[in-house]
Amino acid sequence: MTVTEDPPASAPARARRASAAPRPPRRPPRTKLPAPPLTATESIARAVVAMAAILTLMFVLNVTICSHVQHLVSQQRLGDEFRAQLLAGTAPVSEYTFDDDLVADGAPVGIMEIPSLGLHEVIVEGSSSVETAQGIGHQRDTILPGQAGVSTLMARNGAFGGPFSGIQSLSPGDAITVRTGQGLQEFSVVGVRYAGDPTLPNLKAGESRLVLMTSRGAPYVPSGVAYVDARLVGTAQPRGARVTATAALPPEQRPLATDTTTVWALVFAVQFLIAAELAAVWAFRRFGAQRTWIVFVPVLLLAGFLVTQQITLLLPNLL
Repeated sequence: MTVTEDPPASAPARARRASAAPRPPRRPPRTKLPAPPLTATESIARAVVAMAAILTLMFVLNVTICSHVQHLVSQQRLGDEFRAQLLAGTAPVSEYTFDDDLVADGAPVGIMEIPSLGLHEVIVEGSSSVETAQGIGHQRDTILPGQAGVSTLMARNGAFGGPFSGIQSLSPGDAITVRTGQGLQEFSVVGVRYAGDPTLPNLKAGESRLVLMTSRGAPYVPSGVAYVDARLVGTAQPRGARVTATAALPPEQRPLATDTTTVWALVFAVQFLIAAELAAVWAFRRFGAQRTWIVFVPVLLLAGFLVTQQITLLLPNLL
């Protein structure tokens, strides 16, 4: 009996035999332990950080976008109101109304047009940040445009429509028209000046001038005040009675001034935001995320808008 030896296995066969060898068992996957629930302090801290980031974003959007929409709505309302006064012959020609009441801050007193800039804007009484958010502000201690003397108008360079964003490009001879209760007044630009530049000579008898003021520098980053001087083309109108003296002009109505008289509204807005934030944290822990988002997102957005709106009004009146 002869014994035959098996032929040596080929390399593929050895590889198959090695692969058929039993493999060591795999380790079971690690189970992820659930995160411990947040404490009330941690929940409030996270909510505060998130709300601070949201408020910053809302502030930027409010200044760069929402303020222009608010300005457009105000201009529509003020334009309708002033045109109705012109038709009725009751448009103010002094610091008093047709009924001998003091013209309120924010009331329309004229309409300005600068054809070279495509500007058509309602002028309102007063020049604080609240008034310049609505339109061109008339400084209360000066006469109305077209009357004998110097009339000063202020407007923003960037936010709330930026009505005067282009006045620094005006050239001598450019036309400016202002319609008031005394008719259409036409002015001719004399020039643009900045702090330290020489001013125009003293007024002549019966002369009427217009001074436009806005912030100098890039939009939203004021670095000073820019002035545009213009002279009336034609005969000046009679001066209207003014009771506000230069020394008595409120500080918030001066160029690049901030208005702190509305801080009380900011305090109430912040209190409303804090109360809504605490209520949202409690609802999150009590009812869960889905119900909390549905109920409190609109409330928190409204509270955030009120806060950023009041902060915007604290910015300089020519920004």
